[in-house]
Amino acid sequence: MARLLALAIALIAGAGVITRAEARLDPMALTREIDQFVLREVTTHFASILTLDPPPDRVLGAKTTGEFSWGTFMRALAATTAHAGTESFAGRDVPQWIGRMGLIESRAGSKAFSQMYAALALQHYGENLDKNAIWQRLTASERDEWRGLLDVRRFYDPVNRRVINLAENYHGVAARVAAIDYRLGLSPDRGPLDALIDRAFEPFANGRLFSDDAPPTGRFDRYSNEYARYVWDAAAQADRTDVLEKLRPSIKAQMNVWWDLVDGDDGYGYCWGRSLGIVSYLDTLEIVAFLGRYPEFRPAPLGDLVAQYARAWQYLRHDYKDDKHLLSLFDFGRGNYSYINLDREWQQTTGFFGKAAVANATLAAAVSAEKLTGYPERPALANLMRFQYFRSSDDRKAGVWLVRQGPIQFALPITTGTRPGVADYLPAPHGFRGFAAPVEQNVPALVPYLVLGDGRTIVAADGADDIQPSADGHELRAVWHRWAEVGKKSGQLIDPGLTTEVRWVFADGVLKRFETLSASAERVVSVWRVSVPTTFSDSVGFSKRERDGVGSSESVTLGSDRDQLTVTVETPWPLHADVHATGDTPAGRGAKGYIPIHLMYEAHDIHLKPGEPLTWQITLQPRATEKQR
Repeated sequence: MARLLALAIALIAGAGVITRAEARLDPMALTREIDQFVLREVTTHFASILTLDPPPDRVLGAKTTGEFSWGTFMRALAATTAHAGTESFAGRDVPQWIGRMGLIESRAGSKAFSQMYAALALQHYGENLDKNAIWQRLTASERDEWRGLLDVRRFYDPVNRRVINLAENYHGVAARVAAIDYRLGLSPDRGPLDALIDRAFEPFANGRLFSDDAPPTGRFDRYSNEYARYVWDAAAQADRTDVLEKLRPSIKAQMNVWWDLVDGDDGYGYCWGRSLGIVSYLDTLEIVAFLGRYPEFRPAPLGDLVAQYARAWQYLRHDYKDDKHLLSLFDFGRGNYSYINLDREWQQTTGFFGKAAVANATLAAAVSAEKLTGYPERPALANLMRFQYFRSSDDRKAGVWLVRQGPIQFALPITTGTRPGVADYLPAPHGFRGFAAPVEQNVPALVPYLVLGDGRTIVAADGADDIQPSADGHELRAVWHRWAEVGKKSGQLIDPGLTTEVRWVFADGVLKRFETLSASAERVVSVWRVSVPTTFSDSVGFSKRERDGVGSSESVTLGSDRDQLTVTVETPWPLHADVHATGDTPAGRGAKGYIPIHLMYEAHDIHLKPGEPLTWQITLQPRATEKQR
């Protein structure tokens, strides 16, 4: 019996599946809970808007003056009331109020997501405008204003086939608006719609699976997944079966990447880039709903997808302040990309309502159709170590190293950031326990900044010249001959006569980074600087060792009541180490919460000679405390 038990344990371990509770939870109870929350909160917000003449600059204390505000709320209001089967809400005629909100956006010259949400709100009330409650409450002149609001030429140039001063993914937004316009009969000419869908599909043509959001620089992040879903939706609404067929491989690959990224503890998806915490949780709701509707793309059974959906919902629900009726976007230690400012606090909160309402209705339909009676408390997530290329044929390569081994999980992206050296896009193990990049800050988070003699600061980022993952996924090697320069534009690479080869190794729960610097001629690095931003703040242990005044070894252990992290840095040059407490500064603001400590390492006047490479290394060794065990 003992041998059989040991064999069973070995087989489970070999399968690489994280143990989960076997409790079966009711999926319909989950969807009812979400429906009730959204209905209550949308009603509260709607009732707080006493007039639209003029529109209030605040609702429940939150500003309404940011981009997309009224378009976002009208979509949430339309989705919620349509799902509830009513046109009367908080004692008011909802279609009439939605129509007036659309006029606010139209007269403001609003574009992009404001237009898409307005189109969706209109579509919620039916595609026959002769019976559409919103349309029927508009005067002839007001209908003309709505037509202007739904005209994609506000942000899309059909002559040059490009969005105007916007990222690539906005082609997906334009395609969705145009497809809805066509279905509603507002744009009866089929030609422009087909041309726009063809343009939106281009990033996925010729076998490409992932979209560069800032071509040709190679910026790959969460928008690739969202963009593909938007193009799919537009093509489906326009009956473009040819585009759907060609898009299938991309959707399949992107869903597999998302499933390998998503955090089984809280449902968080893309952990690098502009993945504002709230947005990444909402991604999980929308992605699971999409997979509920399209089973062919599922990377896991529906029950496990619902479990992940529930995890994301629980985080969002916990993040919501019932007393203020707002998300906790700007709490102490919370970081946001600059486009998410206080002017958009209301917009982000009501965007949560709209996305949750639509996702929940879609998922509930799938759960009912497939007669899913239960889902596990935790999703079954397989252990994995693999590298996914985003771009492998170009001379500047990009991809992500995906690792999940028991309680250790991280994603190490090699891609281009919104600007060179920004911490959110550095090739670092985002999601690794204890490590967190401060949002939208120029911080050398586990990737050094090198200041050259002429004052330029360079960083090994923005893609790589070569990427070589090991066959077993345990190691990743990348090489940079061309570097990104901090302070310049993304994609403007320079060759300073320096080469760095970086090798990441993950084994037995320990992550090591080895970096070898070499020079084609004598070079001096004036300042070498690297930091470890950590969510831990309690110092457990520290050791320092110098080797003959030449090399250095610094080791520090930090912890919490659940985890500890030992960081060891070894260099062939003298090293200065320091601990920086971030306080209430941008350096302490993470996408998921506070980053109290940065471990700072610095060296000066590093001399590099041809044929004499120098190698340094950093080791991250996490350990669960006795309390967690």
